[in-house]
Amino acid sequence: MNEARETGTAADDEIAPREPIFNLPAIVLAVILICAAVHLLRLYVLTPQQDIELLIRAAFIPVRYSGQYDVDFYAFSSPFTYTFLHGGWAHLIVNMIWLAAFGSPLASRIGALRFALFFAVTGVAAAFFFFAIHPQTQAPLIGASGSISGMMGAAARFAFHVDRSSGKGAFAGPLLPFRAVFRSRATLSFLAVWMVINIVTGVVGFVPGEDSQIAWEAHIGGFLAGFLGLRFFDRRQVYGR
Repeated sequence: MNEARETGTAADDEIAPREPIFNLPAIVLAVILICAAVHLLRLYVLTPQQDIELLIRAAFIPVRYSGQYDVDFYAFSSPFTYTFLHGGWAHLIVNMIWLAAFGSPLASRIGALRFALFFAVTGVAAAFFFFAIHPQTQAPLIGASGSISGMMGAAARFAFHVDRSSGKGAFAGPLLPFRAVFRSRATLSFLAVWMVINIVTGVVGFVPGEDSQIAWEAHIGGFLAGFLGLRFFDRRQVYGR
């Protein structure tokens, strides 16, 4: 099987909202712990052969959907489970930092159940956007940053505005119309930097400490799903007269 392709996320630190680790919403902390546990399992419990078998079953492999293979249970489960696999410590740590930064204010805004659904849906969107571009590749796609890119897309709908007055940071205000988003210089600057970094690192194939390539296509798919679909997950806001 070909070398695994990882989804990794990079962006401008000054724009990203930050949350202290001890104040993470429970659902965000749960995702981080699951990802870490899976990585430790692969490193210290499974044999190399068992790890390969896990990748075959749990990673998203585009050629599985090309019609060349029978559709099995893993064809339905892997678009969800691939997000919990990572290619190395650097890949895992970078993704978890960005998950804490963007996932915490989103989870505080929309709640645990909606956040879990958002994580799943944007992860699936990222996987199949990657499939649309690389339908014949055998390289397994792994990593949570398709979903994390969806959270970045959601953050853009609030122009990265986080309200910390309650002691727990949450994206604040109504969802901005698309025109308002693209009139925000801070948002446009973030999107431009994020897009350039993803494309450049995807072409160069650079992940700190890793040899695998970054699947920038999955990042685009996840971002678009979060940016365009957030309104289906956002809580209805009640305003006084």
